[in-house]
Amino acid sequence: MNSLPNRVPLSVLDLAPIVEGASAAQAFANSLSLAQHAERLGYRRFWLAEHHNMPGIASAATAVLIGHVAGGTSSIRVGAGGIMLPNHAPLQVAEQFGTLGSLHPGRIDLGLGRVPGTDQAATRALRRYYQGAEEFPADVAELLGYFEPARPGQPVRAVPGEGVEVEVWILGSSLFGAGLAAAMGLPYAFASHFAPDALEQALELYRSQFRPSPRLAQPHVMLALNVVAADTDEEAARLFTTQQQAFVNLRRGRPGLVPPPLESAEAMASWCTPAERAMVDRALACSVVGAPATVHEGMAAFVARHRPDELILTANVHDHRARLHSYALAMASRP
Repeated sequence: MNSLPNRVPLSVLDLAPIVEGASAAQAFANSLSLAQHAERLGYRRFWLAEHHNMPGIASAATAVLIGHVAGGTSSIRVGAGGIMLPNHAPLQVAEQFGTLGSLHPGRIDLGLGRVPGTDQAATRALRRYYQGAEEFPADVAELLGYFEPARPGQPVRAVPGEGVEVEVWILGSSLFGAGLAAAMGLPYAFASHFAPDALEQALELYRSQFRPSPRLAQPHVMLALNVVAADTDEEAARLFTTQQQAFVNLRRGRPGLVPPPLESAEAMASWCTPAERAMVDRALACSVVGAPATVHEGMAAFVARHRPDELILTANVHDHRARLHSYALAMASRP
């Protein structure tokens, strides 16, 4: 395991991508392969994200997939980045993650988000009775309560769940999540890899308003960063066109399987409109793409500016071997 001192810990955010020409079964095999690779390289966490009604993302049954990955690894922390709490009853989430935490003690993380992570039709299909995201703080409090030791006369208990160690995080891309994480004394992960606009304000709010809790004594922030590394800057930029295409397709309302890269980074100019390119450049502004020296410089600048306690890297790369290589180069280049 890589344990070099004074370096920012790195983790992996995976969506179990279904690439063109492959299947969900292959996506699951690739996710486990990537997690095992990340464990060998010294990554701290391997998180999977809940999405629904997305043809190119296979991590919809997030807790099930976490169990698969945790069972195929031995030391890396495995968790959700995150579970979209509006889609679930808090008791069910506590039971699921209590089960995972009992099977894999000290290794399970639970990141919680307040948006459904899908479109309106799928939201209704998932949880028709949910009143709205304004219920999120109460749902988080209820969920945390299920992990506490049972009280005398408690009418509803999470079994398994009560007394199980599960590291709970608040996820967000706005000031709402930052404020809630600060008020509840929980670690905070910001989705800067696709929604960076409120990053600096959210960090300031979280750090300035943080209240210690039994779960966390001081603020702890993890920032998401797109990192695509290759042997040359040109090859990395070409591989990154997969993520750019996927993002534009999503904004066009046509999400699909993860596309192969274009023949070159320059080909993006003719593949999408100038307005679309400006949109994707803004959304993916927190990205570091290049050869090892470029990646080291870019990650170091990002860390110096925002001072995260951890980084969680995502690399939407079509070819699995190139994706494994990207994460190896990123770890070797970390600041």
